[in-house]
Amino acid sequence: MKSYKPTSPGQRQRLTVDFSALTKGARPFKALRRRIRANAGRNNRGVITMRHQGAGVKKLYRDVDFMMEKIGIRGIVETIEYDPYRTAYIARVRYSDGDRRYILAAKDMKMGDRIITAETVPIQPGNRMALKNIPVGTFVHAVELRKGSGGRIARAAGSFAEVLAHAGGRTDLRMSSKEIRKIPSEGFASIGQLSNVDWNLTNIGKAGRSRRWGIRPTVRGSAMNPVDHPYGGGEGAQPRGTKRPKTLWGKVTGGHKTRNKKKWSGKLIVERRPRGVRG
Repeated sequence: MKSYKPTSPGQRQRLTVDFSALTKGARPFKALRRRIRANAGRNNRGVITMRHQGAGVKKLYRDVDFMMEKIGIRGIVETIEYDPYRTAYIARVRYSDGDRRYILAAKDMKMGDRIITAETVPIQPGNRMALKNIPVGTFVHAVELRKGSGGRIARAAGSFAEVLAHAGGRTDLRMSSKEIRKIPSEGFASIGQLSNVDWNLTNIGKAGRSRRWGIRPTVRGSAMNPVDHPYGGGEGAQPRGTKRPKTLWGKVTGGHKTRNKKKWSGKLIVERRPRGVRG
């Protein structure tokens, strides 16, 4: 982590990730980047459906290969780069057939590492193989929910899933949230924990950095008028004034389960995450 001299109130608490793991001088590969129009929380009619989004600096999207369908084709890591659209680092890989692609960079991955995707491969960060062939206790990321669907689980910075058991054509995985879930064993997963493990320790220091990320301010309900929010009104600091916590639209929230009991994947959850733990 990198701290800053307290030359201003915004710098005093600022704490950022040390980017020493990135390849110096590396620029995004032109064929794998594109501009995405920012809709800023609006639907196809331009109506705001998600509040507190807007503005933000312009950025280019990197086409990350979550499918990794190059079975049996070896690749070499050319660069480790920053991706403005995700928290984990990405790696540019040049395959033996001449193709170049971005993948999620595993922890301790570096330039010159050789990776491969196959049914059975050596256990080293970046390699990708079928879940059924991964030893118990191994950390994996970019896990497929079904074979050929591409990496879906454990894609954020520092995240991982631990292989617990193989039985009946399914693999038990323990998520970062401590939830245990069954996944089809035919699906593929990449070996290792994801890069940028210290990302959750960052302190942005000032509101201006949040605005550059495209996050607009959030006003407290207690600071509003009664007509604008159930918590509004009163002089100075006032209690909530309602028996149960509510949203802006008066919907009761907090303390009750919101997951659909009929969701198809509910039967695959062996053990839910502990109370108060966020995944």
